[in-house]
Amino acid sequence: MVDDIYQAMVTSITDGDSEAAEALARRAIAEGIDPLDAINKGFVVGIQQVGEAFGCGQAFLPDLVLAGEAMKAAVAVLDPELASRGQQRETAGDVVLGTVKGDIHDIGKMLVGTMLSASGFQVHDLGVDVPPERFAHKAREVNAAIVGVSALLSTTMSNQRLVIEALDDLGLRSQVKVMVGGAPVTRTWAETIEADGFAEDAIRAVVEARRLVGRNA
Repeated sequence: MVDDIYQAMVTSITDGDSEAAEALARRAIAEGIDPLDAINKGFVVGIQQVGEAFGCGQAFLPDLVLAGEAMKAAVAVLDPELASRGQQRETAGDVVLGTVKGDIHDIGKMLVGTMLSASGFQVHDLGVDVPPERFAHKAREVNAAIVGVSALLSTTMSNQRLVIEALDDLGLRSQVKVMVGGAPVTRTWAETIEADGFAEDAIRAVVEARRLVGRNA
């Protein structure tokens, strides 16, 4: 029976069905299923399957967006239950994430956050139009392992460099890995501004983040 619930959770994510995901999360709590197990054996498996399908060209951006929304709906129900039990998910590290100042594109960054969260990272999403100093101060506040900086416009790419400079100004640059991404961003640009990592999409962002924190296995 429990395995059937886990499979239904997987399906709710692969189908991108937020209502079903939320209902299954509430059912898990009502039936006494450990919320950590619900996340790790159910919903995370689903988001990983969608991610793998996306990486193979068998799923597309809308599928990833819907799966991400369904995952968020489930976690929004289960996280308070975890907190009430004094539990927390094992974390691979804290990630501060945001879109640079002057840029209000959100979907790509949101997908990266969802995939990182599903893969065990504690994500602090600052949203869009984020000043460089806010990235740096948040990184210091949460002792971040990674700062992820998105830019979807060629005119705002230079603000990724300013985030790195802000981290340097606070004396954090040697402690924090910086990962950049976004439609106009290239590996060459990442190397030019001395970022530590670069990812073309949300799936590669997880691989890169795990590399940056030394968790490639």
